[in-house]
Amino acid sequence: MTAAGTPSPDAKPVSVRHQARRAVVQALYQWQATAQDPDDIARQFIQNNDAPRMDKKLFRELFLGTVGEVQSLDESLAPHLSRPMAQVDPVERSILRLAAFELTRRMEIPIGVVLNEAVELAKTFGAEASHKFVNGVLDQLTDQVRPEATIVKAARKPRR
Repeated sequence: MTAAGTPSPDAKPVSVRHQARRAVVQALYQWQATAQDPDDIARQFIQNNDAPRMDKKLFRELFLGTVGEVQSLDESLAPHLSRPMAQVDPVERSILRLAAFELTRRMEIPIGVVLNEAVELAKTFGAEASHKFVNGVLDQLTDQVRPEATIVKAARKPRR
């Protein structure tokens, strides 16, 4: 970004799917902070000026799916947290919930995509080291909910 807030000439274009995930994190944050009706929040984000640059269908599926499964997602994340979910920073909580939804309910999305997107979102919206926290929690969750990832990781480790 330049000082004026416009993308620098060498900046990579952001995919419409990444834009949808960015909006989901923001919508989840808003939902947590305001307890507004999720359908109203979804409508607001879809009508936003930036909406043409995001995959609206993916946004709705991920946002409403995450909100609808929030209790179950929190339960799946809890064993991997060092503190209660209510004490996790709201931005990190939003990112973890979105990624947990994708890991557990959207098996067609590759693990690497989910983890990379979550880390990038944490770097964009979170505190300085939040991406490390998010990555660590999701790495443990991945081992639990997608055992094929554990097999792949074990195969990659060098033998001594």
